[in-house]
Amino acid sequence: MFVIIYKTDRWGDRVRILAIGDIVGSVGCRFLREKLPALKKHENIDLVIANGENSADGNGITPSSAEYIFSSGVDVITAGNHTFRRKESYSMFDSCESLIRPANFPVSTTPGRGFTVFDLGRQQAAVINLMGCMYMDPLDDPYITVDGILKSLDTKIIVLDFHAEATAEKLALAYYLDGRISAFFGTHTHVQTSDERILPKGTGYITDVGMTGPFESVLGVKPEIAIKKFKEKLPVRFELSDGKCRMDCIIFQIDDRSGKTTGLKRIEIL
Repeated sequence: MFVIIYKTDRWGDRVRILAIGDIVGSVGCRFLREKLPALKKHENIDLVIANGENSADGNGITPSSAEYIFSSGVDVITAGNHTFRRKESYSMFDSCESLIRPANFPVSTTPGRGFTVFDLGRQQAAVINLMGCMYMDPLDDPYITVDGILKSLDTKIIVLDFHAEATAEKLALAYYLDGRISAFFGTHTHVQTSDERILPKGTGYITDVGMTGPFESVLGVKPEIAIKKFKEKLPVRFELSDGKCRMDCIIFQIDDRSGKTTGLKRIEIL
């Protein structure tokens, strides 16, 4: 079942980029594999970006969960605050150019890279990953970091996954980058927002693209376990919920000459 919120001026021969919300555990990975191929074909998608920092059961990302996501049809995997929970993934962050982590992690102490350039054939697209600082681990300044990256890029199409908690921080950075990048999507909260728009200078925006995983859950976790943690204030072992899933995502249609977003589709796949 597709639930589509549609905003566009026209859908011609443009670049279509699909951004998928945080994939939660093996159940989310399986649902992604079940639904993504048909969506890609139906929407004629050129590039798929998905946040995979929670794709391993118990959170984090492993080589096996990353490979599963890639083999399901995702082109670039982004990450976030759980990026380095699994040490077995460290070497993959160094070796795989399509697996990126927030660029404002310290370069001298963390593996991997914070952006990549993907070849679309007729065009190249840069994908950047950043993490917020409000209510999150203190990292390097995302403004200074992204300015440095943008100076090094020579691509018209640039997409940013900003993994952050605070809505205000996401909006502020988006307006700062408006007209300098093609599309900006937020991740981390696992709740899809209904504020998708094209900013005044042509950057497509959504505060949070949402989650891929079990719908009847607390951010993917069994409700009774989340309730126990909040109520009793003691550590608990998170277990993924089961049952019906959803895949939250958004399509950005981008003019490959100007690099501006010309249309948006916010989608929930049930």
